[in-house]
Amino acid sequence: MKQIITTNSPEETEAAGMDLGRRVPDGTVIAMYGDLGAGKTAFVRGLARGMGIDARVSSPTFTIVNEYVGDRTLIHFDMYRLQSADELFDIGWEDYLSRGCVCAVEWSENVEDAFFGDEWRLTIEKLSETQRRITIEEGSEC
Repeated sequence: MKQIITTNSPEETEAAGMDLGRRVPDGTVIAMYGDLGAGKTAFVRGLARGMGIDARVSSPTFTIVNEYVGDRTLIHFDMYRLQSADELFDIGWEDYLSRGCVCAVEWSENVEDAFFGDEWRLTIEKLSETQRRITIEEGSEC
């Protein structure tokens, strides 16, 4: 299934993430794409809230991975500084996947080889200073 959402503020982008967080199954990898400042982290903040997680969500650019626990568990990756999927495997990618948590991966284009084809693809396009187009493609249809 493919869903396209247009948002007009960071709050609406977070709300779109919250909606997805309520329905995304555990064990799902969400491969995220979008330019710097497109709203990927804002979307993940909403995703966490929708999953019943009450935590301050921030970009893991320097730590590479943040884990948030609430009603469910969200593992948030930022691949901006990685050069290849090999580096992702070196930090335990397969171990994270085996836990059955939702994994949101920013800058997925840097680690395409780490995906198995069943991930959900999420693309955020910056249409204006505040407006975004979010495209969500679920599962193996990507």
